[in-house]
Amino acid sequence: MILVKALRAGLVSASLALTALGFTASAETQDVRVVASFSILGDMVEEVVGDLASVNTIVGPDADAHVYRPSVADALAVAEADVIFVNGLGFETWAATLISESGTRAVVHVATDGITPIKVDGATDPHAWNSLRNGKIYVRNIASAMGKAMPEHAGTIGANANAYIAELEALDAKARARLSALPAKRRTVVTAHDAFGYLADNYGLTFLAPLGIDTQSDPSARDLAVLIAQLQAEAAAALFVENIASPALVRQISDETGIAIGGRLFSDALSKRGGPATSYLEMFRHNLGALLDALEHPTVR
Repeated sequence: MILVKALRAGLVSASLALTALGFTASAETQDVRVVASFSILGDMVEEVVGDLASVNTIVGPDADAHVYRPSVADALAVAEADVIFVNGLGFETWAATLISESGTRAVVHVATDGITPIKVDGATDPHAWNSLRNGKIYVRNIASAMGKAMPEHAGTIGANANAYIAELEALDAKARARLSALPAKRRTVVTAHDAFGYLADNYGLTFLAPLGIDTQSDPSARDLAVLIAQLQAEAAAALFVENIASPALVRQISDETGIAIGGRLFSDALSKRGGPATSYLEMFRHNLGALLDALEHPTVR
């Protein structure tokens, strides 16, 4: 309730400030304003719309959307938006309140519409973007929504989406060709939290993690001991930290099992400028490259 009141108060103050500065141009003189809930989704939207619309992302690079707390600036961006994209599947637990309390008139689109969700320990896994096949559905949903919002540019938006999907398909084909040579005993990966279920399903891999589908709770000592015993029994081939999660648990698992840490994966957020995963495509290229390098040449400390 305190957060809601703060957002309301800040939204009013910010709106008055913008009015005083003359930022009240009519809708006819402004770009279409799009808000995306997190960095990966925001990049997809930018690829589809190009420079036809302005895109604002709420949860930025290297930030954890699971534990994010919206700011006054976020509330203002949502209030001023024409179109809003969220992931859905329970990923943005804060989004419904932010959108409703902002008073926005924007059309809200769920980017995962049409995707068949998977379950992790009985809960819906929201990380559907971690499958390039699902990524194509995201892109088609974005293109459909933006084509309706900007019908005069529907042809360009459709062409952008088709070109983007072709890139996703090409990357998928390369990954499958390389993965086909992996033996069954080199297909188990350990990450900080359970974010790669869709990737595992797509490529016949097994991902294990000390944390569940979100990053808000630590595993019990018993759960961690069970996981370590499982890894020792199954001879996991790769161990990775993530950009949004503390590396402490993964380092502990490495110490206990002797499995070397193979690098960092980007699960729920892109990297900041200068990093290896500043776009959805670059994120996938980095993740698949790191995974395949580790699985093809497993090392033990």
